[in-house]
Amino acid sequence: MGRYVIRRLLQMIPVFVGATLLIFLMVNVMGDPVAGLCGDRACDPATAARLKAEFGLDQPVWKQYLTYMGNVLSGDFGTAFNGQKVTELMGTAFPVTIRLTLVAILFEIVIGIALGVVTGLRRGRPVDTGVLVATLVVISVPTFVTGLLLQLLLGVEWGWIDPSVSSEATFGELVVPGLVLASVSLAYVTRLTRTSIAENRRSDYVRTAVAKGLPRRRVISRHLLRNSLIPVVTFIGTDVGALMGGAIVTERIFNIHGVGYQLYQGILRQNTQTVVGFVTVLVLVFLVANLVVDLLYAVLDPRIRYA
Repeated sequence: MGRYVIRRLLQMIPVFVGATLLIFLMVNVMGDPVAGLCGDRACDPATAARLKAEFGLDQPVWKQYLTYMGNVLSGDFGTAFNGQKVTELMGTAFPVTIRLTLVAILFEIVIGIALGVVTGLRRGRPVDTGVLVATLVVISVPTFVTGLLLQLLLGVEWGWIDPSVSSEATFGELVVPGLVLASVSLAYVTRLTRTSIAENRRSDYVRTAVAKGLPRRRVISRHLLRNSLIPVVTFIGTDVGALMGGAIVTERIFNIHGVGYQLYQGILRQNTQTVVGFVTVLVLVFLVANLVVDLLYAVLDPRIRYA
C-alpha cells in the first residue's frame, strides 16, 4: 500500500503541472487584464506599460508560468489587481465552500444511497417507479431554477429560512444551499446505487450468503452494499471537486461569498491571478479526491490489493 501511494503521488506531479499550465495559458489569452483595470476608458500607453511591469505581464507567458509555479511552491499564489493577496481571498472563500460541499456530500451519501438501496431492492414496484420519476425531474430542472424556487418558497413565501446566507455561513444556514447544490448529483447517486444493487443482488456470493442462513440485514450491509458502493464512491469522489468549483450558481443565488463567487468576480474583472490561484487549488482537490477514492476501493472490496 505504501509503495502504491508513493507511486500515485509521483504520478500526480506531471498531471498537476500539465493541468496548471493549460489553465495558465487559457486564462492569459481570455483578454487583456490591464484593460479591465482602466475601466471603460482605454489606458494610456505609459499607464498600461507600468501596470504590466508591476504585475509581471510584460514577461513571456512561459516565464510568467515558471515564476508563478515557483511562488506556488513557496505558498504564494500572487496578488490580485486590487492589491489583496490571493491567499487572503482563499482564506475566506475556501472554508465557506468546504462547509457547503460537506453538506452537499452528506445529502448525497445519506439520502442518495438510502433511496438507491430501497429502490434497488424493490425494483419494479411503485416506490421504485416514483423515485425514478422524481430523480428524472430533478436532473431535468436546471440548478438555478431549483435554487430560486426553494429560496422563494422557503425564504420569501413561508419564511422558514433567511433568503440569503450571512457572512459566517454556518452549517445551519447552508442546509438549503447544500441541498440545491447536491440535487442533481443526489439524483445520479440514487440511480447509480439502484442499478448497482439490482445487478449485484443476483450474484452468486449474495445467493450463497442467503443460503447459509445469514440475516437479511447482514447480507445487505456486509455483502451486497459494500460491493455495490464501488461505482458510487467513484462518482462521489470525483464530485467533490466538481461541487467546489461548480458552486457558482448556488453561491450567487444565496449570496454566499465562497470559491464560486471569487471565481465569478475574477473572470468578470479579468483578474488572472485570482482565477489561476483558485483553479490551481481545485486541481489539487481533484487529484487528492481521486487518490482517496482508489484507496477506498481496497476497503470496500477485500479482493483488491495494492502493491
